[in-house]
Amino acid sequence: MGQTFSEKVLGAKAGKTVEAGEIVFVSPDYILSHDNSAAIIQEFRKLAIERVKCAEKIVIVLDHVVPASSERYAQNHKDIREFVKEQGIPHFFDVHHGICHQVFSENGFALPGKLILGADSHTTSYGAFGAFSAGIGRSEAASVWATDEIWLKVPQTIRIEISGKLPAMVFAKDVILKIIGEEGADRANYKAIEFTGSAAQSFSLASRLVIANMAAEMGAKNGYFVPDEKALTWLEERAQSEFEVVASDSDANYEAVLDYDISEIEPQVACPHTVDNVYPVTEVQGTPFHQAIIGTCTNGRIEDLKVTAQILRGKKVHPDVRVLAIPASRKEYLQALQQGDLEILVDAGCLVLNPGCGPCLGAHQGILAPGEVAISTANRNFRGRMGSRDSAIYLASPATVAASALEGKVADPRKYA
Repeated sequence: MGQTFSEKVLGAKAGKTVEAGEIVFVSPDYILSHDNSAAIIQEFRKLAIERVKCAEKIVIVLDHVVPASSERYAQNHKDIREFVKEQGIPHFFDVHHGICHQVFSENGFALPGKLILGADSHTTSYGAFGAFSAGIGRSEAASVWATDEIWLKVPQTIRIEISGKLPAMVFAKDVILKIIGEEGADRANYKAIEFTGSAAQSFSLASRLVIANMAAEMGAKNGYFVPDEKALTWLEERAQSEFEVVASDSDANYEAVLDYDISEIEPQVACPHTVDNVYPVTEVQGTPFHQAIIGTCTNGRIEDLKVTAQILRGKKVHPDVRVLAIPASRKEYLQALQQGDLEILVDAGCLVLNPGCGPCLGAHQGILAPGEVAISTANRNFRGRMGSRDSAIYLASPATVAASALEGKVADPRKYA
């Protein structure tokens, strides 16, 4: 019997042949954290260890509350900067770089075959490049800083075959929402998801990042695509180290194989208050809202900003709604600026924010009041996620959010094709 991608990567790290269900002790290639590094530092200090074991493996990106919105957050950032200097951590990205998952990828840490851990649940994003990437807790991150080791259970794998061609104004975000809606938020608990099939390979790298990112919303330990020429070409000028592409054997053992033909899929909307509460936009259209968010680590890349600009060009957002646009990184911001997309958004009445996570996690820059409703391109819509627990969040693609922003109510983007 052949092996899955996850069995191969974790087996190589453990130095032996492994199979799903085994516990292995492994050393990661990189470990990511963000503003929560302040809490990780506190846990690290409790271990009474003076130096981190492998400073060169640590990547810290300040992105969740940037710039700092209170004295407490400012102190956290200060503590992190001082720790970075004290420990000689070379891979530190301060508040002006962008959202951690985009910055980590842009700077060549997300590589095929690598084992990447992150103190953020959406560390699954790097599976877009063929990495085994998984989220861990803060105390676990502190332990890895100290020992350069962690135990993991080798996950079973669900193979999702995606075929067909996307209709106009339907995007990767709609595909992953459709899958989560049908399979459920707990379908892949502590399992790997292998996204494959003709359609999967046709997706842009940005689209693969959307899908791998939201594998976490099915409970997945990791989600991944096998890197193709498109991915390898993109990595040529960025890779921080040498890497090896790892793929499942043709006779690997899967927990399940699921087939999705996306040829006739409609735009999808995840309704409050769970990501698997998904309906076609035609069943939700007409729902009023107060705030729209286009961006975040899920959909803040140039292809997302461009389709938004195409829909908003020469128009004005509805006077009853406010629209926040958040590029995923400084590089994406600059490209959108140079290509004129941000000018179109500003002319349409959008508020363009610095790259960061603020509104997505309800930290600042767009908190919802009680009774308010948002439609967002983010990855989570849990109660209280963006402010008041008495607010509500709908999730959709950038095209659906842009169309809705024009009408002041949830709208079908296909009319703007």
